[in-house]
Amino acid sequence: MAEPSLKKLKTVDLVEQINEQRKSTAENILKFNFNKKRVRVLTDLDEVAVKSKGIVYWMFRDARVQDNWALLFAQKTALKNKVPLHVCFCILPKFLDATLRHYKFLLEALKEVDKDCQALNINFHLLHGEPNNVIVDFVKKYKMGALVADFFPLRLPLHWVDDIKKQLPIDVPFCQVDAHNIVPCWIASDKLEYAARTIRNKINSKLKEFLTEYPPVIKHPYVSDQKFPQNKWDTALDAILVDRTVDKISWAKPGYKGGIAELDSFIKKRLHIYNEKRNNPVVDALSNLSPWFHFGMISVQRCILEVAKFKTQFKDSVEAFMEEAIIRRELSDNFCFYNQNYDSLEGAYDWAKETLNQHRKDKREYIYTLEEFEKGLTHDDLWNSAQIQLINEGKIHGFLRMYWAKKILEWTPTPQDALKWSIYLNDKYSMDGRDPNGYVGCMWSICGIHDQGWREREVFGKIRYMNYKGCERKFDVRAFVNKYGGKVHTKNEKLFKVDKKKKK
Repeated sequence: MAEPSLKKLKTVDLVEQINEQRKSTAENILKFNFNKKRVRVLTDLDEVAVKSKGIVYWMFRDARVQDNWALLFAQKTALKNKVPLHVCFCILPKFLDATLRHYKFLLEALKEVDKDCQALNINFHLLHGEPNNVIVDFVKKYKMGALVADFFPLRLPLHWVDDIKKQLPIDVPFCQVDAHNIVPCWIASDKLEYAARTIRNKINSKLKEFLTEYPPVIKHPYVSDQKFPQNKWDTALDAILVDRTVDKISWAKPGYKGGIAELDSFIKKRLHIYNEKRNNPVVDALSNLSPWFHFGMISVQRCILEVAKFKTQFKDSVEAFMEEAIIRRELSDNFCFYNQNYDSLEGAYDWAKETLNQHRKDKREYIYTLEEFEKGLTHDDLWNSAQIQLINEGKIHGFLRMYWAKKILEWTPTPQDALKWSIYLNDKYSMDGRDPNGYVGCMWSICGIHDQGWREREVFGKIRYMNYKGCERKFDVRAFVNKYGGKVHTKNEKLFKVDKKKKK
């Protein structure tokens, strides 16, 4: 089959093209019929506080101005009440196992958000500390009339939301908008879904309602007369309590514009081979958009709107991308939202817990420490190469990340250790760590989440198995190893390998 001609693809600047679309297709935001199903009302009030000095959007998961349903809802509320609009972002002293790598990437994007806000007469405030304290203090100090938050289904952000709800003045409405998913998490399903097959139709049946064009965030006509502290960008990361040895990556440019540029590159250079080649780690066929998705620097909905324009040319690839970016990703949010044990063995299905416990005492041919895993000191050059890619690039190819996690299960003393260490390494190094996709990826690999039982074997039990030879059948393992330089470490073999005599 002949390869589709890339000359047919549009070559205009995608940022410019999207801006023109917004201008030509969107209604005035006040007249725009905002779908209120995107909103969860957290406090039961119909109107903003009396004598309000503004509306606050607490930005956390979705660090962008345009294509942001939460910011659009906040602006619509501010326009209706004829008050200024404020965007607040809290720099946390620590967030899970995020490192300097992640904080630098985020901070550069926030500078772009600040610049975009200034151009639109929107106040941007870079705050410091835990949101459940500093956001409440900001609302009280500056007499804000309502608070809008975006949606993040992990335990810590949900705790912040609950705590803010308790501390806000009783006359300040508080609501949450899912600006991350196309179909809001609580609308897609009201329960924990078993697998992609159980949620797929629920989401697809609602796409016509929710997969719509965005109206633009407009220049805000109401300007605050209050005095606010200046944002101190140069010292913003001075007080963070994170690992500073893991520094920034070079391949990904942070921010909305960086995300749009990567989307443009994907459409023009890789979309045509995405369906056929995306599981081959030595072929550049992936979208590479996960860092921008994770930090909310680019909207998944925007990406789907743009990619879907090429469905007649690359039908299979577009459908495959939509399956991954919509169904699989929103399934991950569903899992974390409805299962508070999303990162522990307790969150696994009963069959998986049973089979892992039955094989808990099986002899492992190799056992490594966390330090040996982190330094890539295993006997497996493919695994070591994947770990090198993770450390250097902040990512592992999707197919190999499954292999990487499953081998951690095979080479650790217990399933609990395997899950804990895989999550730790992914959160510490991966640009899309600390994310529902990451937790579900580790839980799928090690605990069989959203999967089924397979032929029983040692250590794995009925958890799906992957091995080196299987990878060799899938792709050119030598080429991947040569690219990243993973070696077979045998010098300390006695430390790694269980004494075979003891096995007998």
